[in-house]
Amino acid sequence: MILAGIDIGAATAKAVILSTNKMLSFSIMPTGSNVTKIAEVVIKGALAKAALSIGNVDYVISTGYGRRSVLFAHKAVTEIICHAEGVGSLMPEARTVIDIGGQDSKVIGLDDNGNVTNFVMNDKCAAGTGRFLEVMARVLEVDINEMGPISLRSKNPCQISSTCTVFAESEMVSLRAEGKGHGDLIAGIHKAIAHRVAIMGKPIGFKKDVVFTGGVAKNVGMKKAMEDEIGMEILIPEEPQIMGALGAAILAGFELNKLIKPVGSH
Repeated sequence: MILAGIDIGAATAKAVILSTNKMLSFSIMPTGSNVTKIAEVVIKGALAKAALSIGNVDYVISTGYGRRSVLFAHKAVTEIICHAEGVGSLMPEARTVIDIGGQDSKVIGLDDNGNVTNFVMNDKCAAGTGRFLEVMARVLEVDINEMGPISLRSKNPCQISSTCTVFAESEMVSLRAEGKGHGDLIAGIHKAIAHRVAIMGKPIGFKKDVVFTGGVAKNVGMKKAMEDEIGMEILIPEEPQIMGALGAAILAGFELNKLIKPVGSH
């Protein structure tokens, strides 16, 4: 059977195609302004990589903030459950998931069976999200993809006291005017985000193994800042952006199995 999971986030849309439990392909694209349209585009992109079409798909589950806009999905499931399922399938020892996306961040606690025990989420403020990094990259006139490597050169990270993106932007301008180097500035930005996420996740607790997902997990400087903040090693999946879509595809298999009656059943 062919299964699909679609995660429509604020910044990116992701689709994963599975054949039973084997991943066939995935696709990641900017969400853009037309959520319904990008859902169709991203799944077609993933299907094309697997030499399949939408007619081959047996069951689709959507997740993410735009999950209700995926008109061809059979079911919509919260991203908390999908992220837990996706991470658990690849890293069964995971007990904490830190997910930092384009416009939200979350910390999810898992039990020994991979079930969600508790979670906290920041989706009301840009601080502690990828959007915060985008704003700071623009202020510093650096490529956002280079922020991680640049920050690792820092010897004395700047202290960013503002937790509001608007005020932090002004603070960054002032620090730059004082002659602070890009490495120290960016390391300070990473440290500020990590501190905010750590405070947010304190009620959940950070239990080993801690897994970092979302687009921001690709930033090596953020990984280091989070490890320094919580005092623990952090693991990152090979492709951290697709965990929600992967979990949705796996759940699609569970839902499809419910619909298929075993031979001889009544």
